[in-house]
Amino acid sequence: MHYFVDFDPIAFSVGPLAVHWYGIMYLIAFGAFWMLGERRRRQGRLPVGPTAFSDLAFYGMIGVIAGGRLGYMLFYGTADLIANPLSLFRIWEGGMSFHGGLIGVFVAMWLWSRKNGLHFFDVMDFVAPLVPIGLGVGRFGNFIGGELWGRHTDVAWGMIFPRAINTAGHTIEQLKAMAVAGQLENEVRHPSQLYQMFLEGFVLFGVLYVVSMKPRPRYLVSGLFAVLYGMFRFLVEFVREPDAQLGYLAWGWLTMGQLLSLPLIVLGLVWIAMSRRSPTLQPRVVEDPARQEGR
Repeated sequence: MHYFVDFDPIAFSVGPLAVHWYGIMYLIAFGAFWMLGERRRRQGRLPVGPTAFSDLAFYGMIGVIAGGRLGYMLFYGTADLIANPLSLFRIWEGGMSFHGGLIGVFVAMWLWSRKNGLHFFDVMDFVAPLVPIGLGVGRFGNFIGGELWGRHTDVAWGMIFPRAINTAGHTIEQLKAMAVAGQLENEVRHPSQLYQMFLEGFVLFGVLYVVSMKPRPRYLVSGLFAVLYGMFRFLVEFVREPDAQLGYLAWGWLTMGQLLSLPLIVLGLVWIAMSRRSPTLQPRVVEDPARQEGR
């Protein structure tokens, strides 16, 4: 029997307040960014004090949310945005784009870099290893929510996503019973969210963290992030169901996710090439001004 994906999207409730799993994933992502980033700052990976790093984390959070939502509406919900511009602000309805969020982070980090007098790519090289944890838990949130499922398959680890089925009036309990009886074998799909969690989360984090722990030339970490994420996303899209409102863009297989990943791969290769002629960065610790005053 194939696994039937049916999680309650609400993790817990406190009175009238319902806390959703996807919101918890965002909190975990931002918390991991903060804790790992502060640890790396103390190691001298970014020559700023704790206050400036707090500002960086805030800028990054705003960039992710604003860019992710705007990117989703521009790339995947253009018709809805034109018909009802206020739909841009209906974040509670869902709909975030990684590529839009990435652009938002780029803008936010550029503004923060100018404010603090640092080279933009020194900042991006610092930020890049902090991102995959958020990507991984975000994809797990997609899995719990039973959304962004894969294409039909007959692999042994395929799963059944009830939201992907035309229920024809059946309840979840009835669908479960049909799955146990083997009546939903034609609804088995790739758990593409878990593929992305593994590649974009675990693998990408491991590579970037190891590379960034030793002296490395400017642009290298950012370049590796762009190339690896772009490749992972492009490959997984072959087993991920395309967005219903868009379908395939060309040739019966090209998706919007693949189209948006191609320029990312090209940019990453350019940055890696630039790193070969760039200075090697050395850790430099900046002490907390408050501690210096207390000496």
